[in-house]
Amino acid sequence: MSEALNHGASYGELCHREVVTLSRGIKIVKHDSDVPLALLTRPYTVVTGYSAASHATAFRIWDFPGFLPGSHDETIHISRQYPHTAPRRNGVVGHRTALLNDEVHCLNGLWITNRIRTWLDCANGMSVEELVVVADHLLRIPRLEFEGRSEPYTTIHELEVLLARHSGTPGIVKAREALSLARVGSDSPQETKLRLACGYAGLPAPLLNVKTPLSDGAERTPDQSYPEFKVATEYDGDTHNDPDQVERDVKRAEEYQRAGWIEVRIMKRHMRNGAKDAVRKVRDALWARGWRPSQNP
Repeated sequence: MSEALNHGASYGELCHREVVTLSRGIKIVKHDSDVPLALLTRPYTVVTGYSAASHATAFRIWDFPGFLPGSHDETIHISRQYPHTAPRRNGVVGHRTALLNDEVHCLNGLWITNRIRTWLDCANGMSVEELVVVADHLLRIPRLEFEGRSEPYTTIHELEVLLARHSGTPGIVKAREALSLARVGSDSPQETKLRLACGYAGLPAPLLNVKTPLSDGAERTPDQSYPEFKVATEYDGDTHNDPDQVERDVKRAEEYQRAGWIEVRIMKRHMRNGAKDAVRKVRDALWARGWRPSQNP
């Protein structure tokens, strides 16, 4: 509210029926659901010193994959630095925590916990599998031509340093387990979940999105591959229903076949019930190529 007054708004304008009060000192013009969450959250960090958007709110603003219970609740999560008290105001879940300078980021005027600190803050409310999904997302190496960046959001080492700093944080045990299971290379949550399911079933660890020469100069980058057994796993999501994509998928299958590889195509339906059908398909392909459980390292 003081910010609006400083920019020339009058008290009368702030009392207009189109202006609603969200919380003490925070007023906004009535909005629709398209207003970005970051924009709605910013006033709470402005009126509350030494604070940042965090937890489920930061999870949504950073657009993390995976499932966090309660992440779509309308309340705003704000963390405040020790020794200050946790924020207490309408519409806010307040947290009092130790925030180090490099764990907070300014995003278009909004102070928010950075991606890796947000991952840790949400650990207590998430399953290990969902934590691995987010960790893989943070670790994956992006494609510059599609995403405008070539560096991952973080590294294994940075996550290890974070966990060492906050050894008493709620959810730290799950976060450590998730980090031990995280890998660089998964391009989607379903790829991560497939890898985890296969690992829990005792299958060997695959290579992840590694360029693989086939025959006649062809080269593919399977989602997961076992070069020793010439088995490639491809997860085909909803985009693979597009006619042009179907044609590309047929060409891909032909290239694998000519090179003597088994292509295991996984669909959404195979991932139900703990990915049992997907695991069975991968196991059957490996078994056909001579793999046996005793061969696992």
